[in-house]
Amino acid sequence: MTHSRPDPAPVQTAAELPARTGGPQEVSRLSRSPRIAVDLLGGDGAPAVVVDGALLALESDPDLALLLVGPRSVADEIRRGLDPVVRDRVDVLSAQHGVAMTDPVARGADPQTSIGAAMHGLAGDRADAVVSAGASGAIVAAAVMGLRRLPGVRRPALTAILPGAQGPLVLLDVGAGMQVNPVELVQHAVLGAAYARLVAGIDQPRVGLLSVGHEPGKGDKLRRAADAALRVHAMAGAVYVGLVEGHDVVLGTRANVIVTDGFTGNVLLKGIEAALGTAATTYLETYAPPTAVPRAAALLGVAGTVVVCHGAATAPDLASGIGLATRLVRADVAQQLALPARDAPDRLAEVPT
Repeated sequence: MTHSRPDPAPVQTAAELPARTGGPQEVSRLSRSPRIAVDLLGGDGAPAVVVDGALLALESDPDLALLLVGPRSVADEIRRGLDPVVRDRVDVLSAQHGVAMTDPVARGADPQTSIGAAMHGLAGDRADAVVSAGASGAIVAAAVMGLRRLPGVRRPALTAILPGAQGPLVLLDVGAGMQVNPVELVQHAVLGAAYARLVAGIDQPRVGLLSVGHEPGKGDKLRRAADAALRVHAMAGAVYVGLVEGHDVVLGTRANVIVTDGFTGNVLLKGIEAALGTAATTYLETYAPPTAVPRAAALLGVAGTVVVCHGAATAPDLASGIGLATRLVRADVAQQLALPARDAPDRLAEVPT
């Protein structure tokens, strides 16, 4: 059943929104249908592809509400074409400018841009989550500056769920942090294991650190130090299995949570996506239906729900990202990640940086 809403408030700019006062995912958010802020100017095919994805998401979830963030003319045109009942589920937050791939990442925090305005809307409780296919660096910068990091998290991690031969597999970081240290990799392992339980349905996650071999001592200085730290750091409800290799990411037999730096993870993810696209009719039908995993990545470690889609995302990809954001809000994942994140640093005080 579709829940009716009051008439939408007049279109606002990000500067007109109130400052955020509460923590991530407040109780009031859970008592109503989720409202997802969608960046209309993010992605190669924006705004047309984003609009199509948003419409698909609205059709698939009658309880979903959207906050369209972008030029008012574009948003108003979308709303005029909607059935009146659906129109009541769509609000507008005006932002005239996008963030180009060549712009400094800090521009993402500018409330005059669609990414910055969306984060401002989330921080001001006009939305419960943000979804964007824009520049990932700008999205991460906007989230860190606008929402703050969770206590105990030095660097957030973009986290993807992939179809593995043994079931879903969590891979992080896939692009948020290009240069990390051992402490941050251990923190990401903690976040990834918790995310695997909460979202991927993995009861006892098996965590592996990606390297060039599975024997102890393999890899560069970063991998060796992080491996040593993970061997002595107990993760609640999860087990560290040691170093893993690239084939483990596809098979998932040894580990179902794979931790790496954002540079390696991003290259690996794009290669896997291309391979899956080429072999979709065989691999996906054998190991997982196409709808079994979201085609987007969640930003873990910030005080709010942020989902990043690929810049070349299609309309179904955008709808999948909106669907993932909705799942995370309904499960209160951001709040549930706060405890493991806060507990990690004290136990890592002796890890070399």
